[in-house]
This record gives sequence, structure tokens and C-alpha cells, in this order.
Amino acid sequence: MTKAGAKTVQEAVGAERRPALGGQDMSARGVKVAVLPPANRVSLRVPEEAVASLSRALGVALPQKPKTSAAKDGRTVFWLGPDEWFVFDEQGGDALADCGKAKGLHSAVDVSHRNVAFAVSGPGAEAAIAAGCPQDLALAAFAVGACSRTVFGKAEILLYRVSEQEFRVECWRSFSGYVFGLLGEGARDAAA
Repeated sequence: MTKAGAKTVQEAVGAERRPALGGQDMSARGVKVAVLPPANRVSLRVPEEAVASLSRALGVALPQKPKTSAAKDGRTVFWLGPDEWFVFDEQGGDALADCGKAKGLHSAVDVSHRNVAFAVSGPGAEAAIAAGCPQDLALAAFAVGACSRTVFGKAEILLYRVSEQEFRVECWRSFSGYVFGLLGEGARDAAA
């Protein structure tokens, strides 16, 4: 916006952004799949020498081991690769602005509108996800706090184990209907 008081395009035309699949959920015996509210998300690439600087700027230490995450004050960071992390903040914090405070070289891209997240919970949550995911989701192999980039059916997802019986599934908005439908099928199969 170049002038104070100027309206955004959305305000000018009366448009309202609605989340993909907003308000939808499904339940089967022992499994619930729910669309999570929008969150602030950042795709982050950081060379090793700048990890400490970005950790300070974000207020949470970037995890250094495969399949690990770190969380503090509503902000969660997934390790995706030796120099790649995914940050989401459900408390309304601006992770991208915080990355801008770091002194170290890095690449931070806001992907908040690209992704949709689902909570898959209940005693059958693991089985519902396993219906479309080849990864070993047994608690011993994929412990609470574990995360990874994997596939679900034909879609790439980010998978995070929130608790023993709850997972967070992140996917691109364009695949959200497909992933939600497949999660529903997996939930119904797990309930059978």
C-alpha cells in the first residue's frame, strides 16, 4: 500500500478470504478429521552458520536432527532437511517478520495461504493416516513430536505427531480436498 488510508483490493471489492474446506470435519468411530484454523507459515532455508541467529530471532531453537520438531509459545518448527525448516505459528505471531530480524543469511518465504492443515485424532488416527501413507507410524518409530515430509496417497504432506493419538497433516491448498477425502476414507476404514 502506498498511501495511508488506501483500501486493499479485498476491502475495495468487499471480498472476503475464506479458508479452504473451512468448518468441515468428519468423524468415524475412534477417529476425527478436522480442518484447523489458518496459521502463519514460513518455509525457511538457513545455512549452518546462521542457525543460531535465526533461532534467536524466532524465539525457538531450530531442530538439528531428522524427524524432529521444537515448539515454544505457540510457534512450532519442523526439521525438513539439513538446511530446511517449516515454521508455523497458530497464535498470530509474524514468523516472517521475526526472520527479518536475524543477522545471518537465510531465505524465508511466507507460505501461509499455500497450506491447509488437518487434525486427525482419536485411537484410530494412526490407522487412518496409514491407509494412505507408507511411513511407519508406530509410536516407537514416529514418536510424539516427530515430523516429516512424506506422501499421502498421491499428495505430498507434512506430518507431525502432536500426541499419541493426534496428528497434524499439512498439505498444499490445491490438494486439500483430495487429502481430506482420503483421510475420511482412512478414518472409515479404521473404524470398521
